[in-house]
Amino acid sequence: MSNVFIAFQANEDSRPVVDAILLDNPQAKAVYAPGLVKIDAPGRLVIKRETIEEQTGRAYDLQQIQLCLISLSGNVDEDDDEFTLSWRH
Repeated sequence: MSNVFIAFQANEDSRPVVDAILLDNPQAKAVYAPGLVKIDAPGRLVIKRETIEEQTGRAYDLQQIQLCLISLSGNVDEDDDEFTLSWRH
């Protein structure tokens, strides 16, 4: 199974997003480098609006992740509640 990944700028805006991703995807691994955080997961990665809201304590629009996004790998499927990366076979 191939990994999917998503990389964010390492800043205060992306910190709750990264924390939420790691909570919801126990198989995911974060790699911290100067200026960025890359999260790898085997096959599938789900970003949930609800979990980000729990981390921030306020309403969150998933399109806000675009502001800190550097790169991603995988097929994107998104709606108002979830942003999913996966490899379709």
